[in-house]
Amino acid sequence: MLKLSILILRSASYLASFMTQSADAFVYTLPGIPAMTPYDFDRATRLIKARTGIVLGNHKEDMVARNLGLYTKKLGLQKVSDYLDHLEYNTSSPEWERFITIFTINHTAFYREQHHFDILADYVKTLEKPIAIWSSACSTGEEAYSIAMTLYENISIPENGVQVVATDIDTVAVERARQGIYTLDRVQPIPQPLLKKYFYRGTGSFSGMARVKPSLQKIVEFGVANLVSGESWPQGRTFDAVFCRNTMIYFDRPTQTQILERFAKIIKPGGLLFVGHSENFSHMTSAFKLQGQTVYVRT
Repeated sequence: MLKLSILILRSASYLASFMTQSADAFVYTLPGIPAMTPYDFDRATRLIKARTGIVLGNHKEDMVARNLGLYTKKLGLQKVSDYLDHLEYNTSSPEWERFITIFTINHTAFYREQHHFDILADYVKTLEKPIAIWSSACSTGEEAYSIAMTLYENISIPENGVQVVATDIDTVAVERARQGIYTLDRVQPIPQPLLKKYFYRGTGSFSGMARVKPSLQKIVEFGVANLVSGESWPQGRTFDAVFCRNTMIYFDRPTQTQILERFAKIIKPGGLLFVGHSENFSHMTSAFKLQGQTVYVRT
């Protein structure tokens, strides 16, 4: 009984000590790389929100700790806070591109949410040239090329007067999109006739890969753009449709409203806005009216 009492007292003492330590005493560590403190994580989330508008949840702590530690080590710095200092005091540093990549999610696929492309196919048949579509968070290009194939299959002479603008904040993803090279499992959602029509199948060292044909690539214009910064948007253009899918969920409500207002200025009356399956903006703006499942029309 005495031993049990002593054990309980020791446990209580340890718990009291645990509860009174400062937040900075707890760090997220991985072997061989600098550790990230909770303050570092909070600071990193503030920096990424200011730069991109992305709001990051605590469930991303482990992922951020791993990447910030690795990047800190690569720069020869001792602490994650030194890496964050480098970013904060060097706003034009190329390291910002790597930092942004940590927080961007490139989950995409060809013909993802197929009903959107069915709607787009019917819609573009009603349009007169010139026709312009913007894939505003294009990631590694699957969405943009899906749009391009839809245009090619439903518009006569698509080589003339048809343009797909495709942008993303992640420079690495945009470069991969420009290359247009994918593993065969990535192109699996594409119907076989379209795959043969618009892709080369790799041989030799490129076995197991597929590459977009130049005839399709030439109507797609890739670039880097930050949705939160209107200055980086495509300038002097209006669009018949904009795809912004599964992206707005990473922004807070004021930022979402701001982006919707900007979309309203560049989407032609009657034009379409395609959003993600978990996104709903019906009560946030009068500029768009819900037309169908995750598709809005510019009023």
